[in-house]
Amino acid sequence: MRELALRGLKFYAVGGLGILVQLAVLTLLKSLWNWPYLTATAIAVEVAVIHNFLWHEFWTWRDRPGGWPAFIRFNLTTGVASILSNLVLMRLLVGAFGMHWFPANLIAVGVTAIANFLVSEYFVFRPSR
Repeated sequence: MRELALRGLKFYAVGGLGILVQLAVLTLLKSLWNWPYLTATAIAVEVAVIHNFLWHEFWTWRDRPGGWPAFIRFNLTTGVASILSNLVLMRLLVGAFGMHWFPANLIAVGVTAIANFLVSEYFVFRPSR
């Protein structure tokens, strides 16, 4: 249980950095280049997913198999879930309720955090048999 808690702390530390990466890319695409907020969101999330995977592989789950198989599993699970939840919530919060895209994106990021950890722990970086 202690190992799982420590791994969770590492996961959320990496996720915190990933949020900064995502918000930086989103701000760059939206504010400087005036991209549509949904397109900018999808790209920003994918950049953060790649960033997070690399940190998770070399720090959070360094004791477990990684490489391309884990990268593909990570993108097809937490990556897809993150992109979809971010797009749906951004469309709802920004498009329907008129919220500014920056705080709306912070809310969207937090929604899938717990599910992403569990999927990563038990599927993406599953222990060797």
